Amino acid sequence: MAGHSKWKNIMHRKGRQDALRGKLFAKLAKEIYVAARLGDKDPANNQRLRLAIAKARAQNMPNENIERAIKKASGGEGGKDYESITYEGYGPGGVAVMVEALTDNRNRTAADVRHMFSKRGGNLGEAGCVSWMFHRKGLLVINREAAAGKDEDELLMAALESGAEDFEATERGFEITTSPEAFEDVKQALEAEGIVFETAEVTFVPENRVEVSGETVRDILSLMEALEEHDDVQNVYANFVIDDEELAKYAE
Repeated sequence: MAGHSKWKNIMHRKGRQDALRGKLFAKLAKEIYVAARLGDKDPANNQRLRLAIAKARAQNMPNENIERAIKKASGGEGGKDYESITYEGYGPGGVAVMVEALTDNRNRTAADVRHMFSKRGGNLGEAGCVSWMFHRKGLLVINREAAAGKDEDELLMAALESGAEDFEATERGFEITTSPEAFEDVKQALEAEGIVFETAEVTFVPENRVEVSGETVRDILSLMEALEEHDDVQNVYANFVIDDEELAKYAE
């Protein structure tokens, strides 16, 4: 599980932080809007909305943006109707890729995603072709700076006692994995200890990973970037692993 977002960190260091953050906030707002439009506007009665808000706050999205998205969803007629679609396929090097989208035009989005795959040596597949390789899990990432002054053993015990499945120390901090059902309990227990999360979301974790190197690194990261930057794409999951040295070459 460790290092799940290394490639995103490389992207962010390439000088596009402001543009990426603006696009990220727009996607998070769309997710909140859809969750509120499809269910109760009160997060206490709407788990999908609670998770969307938790994900937004983990990315330091301002509260006014969150409230605006919920208010927009409460507006009744006139709002957009988005459809949730998951695309599955294989990227360069045989990497399994899952793409979650929210779209108001499924034909446009499907054509765009298919083109992004084929342009970079991948191919879009049928529903179910790779989803069996992934398991839905809660993921909590703590930056070492945010955990400064916290004893690692105490963090480990607090996480496990509140229902976490796994706790892993990394160079950048700590990664905690939970079942989807235990996610909120673990998150709340650690927040009570003063922990601030770099990432807090229910996501898909691959069962097995494919190591990529050489030109395949550039090709697969190019696909990931293209998908992440598409306005209709909310989340991208893949099962690749890249050695730190290979990743450093890409960042140069």
